[in-house]
Amino acid sequence: MAIGFDKGFELHAQGMQIRAQRAEVIAGNIANADTPGYKAKGMDFQKAMQQASHQQQMGMSRTNAKHFDVRTELNNKVDFRTPNQPDTGDGNTVDVQVERNLYLENSVEYQAGVQFLNGKIKALQKVIKGGA
Repeated sequence: MAIGFDKGFELHAQGMQIRAQRAEVIAGNIANADTPGYKAKGMDFQKAMQQASHQQQMGMSRTNAKHFDVRTELNNKVDFRTPNQPDTGDGNTVDVQVERNLYLENSVEYQAGVQFLNGKIKALQKVIKGGA
């Protein structure tokens, strides 16, 4: 009986990829905090995970090396974030404190995902080796 590693790790791996994309969006906001006219962007992690889960449930697979692997190509929508602060006069909607908090939260959740995957891998290694 073969163990389907792709089935066991796929959704978690996609979650990690979404978190990495979200970190890039937030870092872009922080980098452009002083850019006149820059509008803060954000992405909804829950919606992105629902999309990834839906794609996984569809059971799509590549039948040819030239086909796109839609399971790993996440088309996560990045929207403009509704500003929490009034316009400062230059049209920039980035609130650096909010962005730093979002980045920290995303980093903690990313690290938790890494630890979860490590635990899952260690459990599989234990099963494969047959040790206690």
